[in-house]
Amino acid sequence: MDSLLGSGLTSPAALSEIARHFADRRGGRRARRVFDLADPAAQSPPESHLRVRLVLAGLPRPVVQHPARLPSGLLLHPDLAWPEFRVAVEYDGHWHTDPDQLHRDRRRLNQLVAAGWIVLHVTSRRLTDDFPGVVREVHAVLAQRGWRR
Repeated sequence: MDSLLGSGLTSPAALSEIARHFADRRGGRRARRVFDLADPAAQSPPESHLRVRLVLAGLPRPVVQHPARLPSGLLLHPDLAWPEFRVAVEYDGHWHTDPDQLHRDRRRLNQLVAAGWIVLHVTSRRLTDDFPGVVREVHAVLAQRGWRR
């Protein structure tokens, strides 16, 4: 859904109409939930997967690619963010092992941390093998910053 919305192949209004039309049919409620979780700003399927799983685990819905303006004026866009708590989650797929990409990632991390953000990183392995641990970490940081369920 994220890719379809992001590429303009469908719209939130079209998805709402489909959900309304099929509301009383088998799978109608599930379709509504899937459509409600979709976000056109997502930049990759693993980021979408991470976001949806965090929300389904009971965490508040993050902002995708939130524009975080730093004191220097620099504008960064963390993958997932809870701006009111200054918490971000970055998804690190396999391409993040490239030395140049790692250099850019760490520079961004340092800039966000210096601006008062807590930034957690989730690798593809953790998303697959240790998702409960990821949820605990995100939950703990959000709670530390004032989020209450």
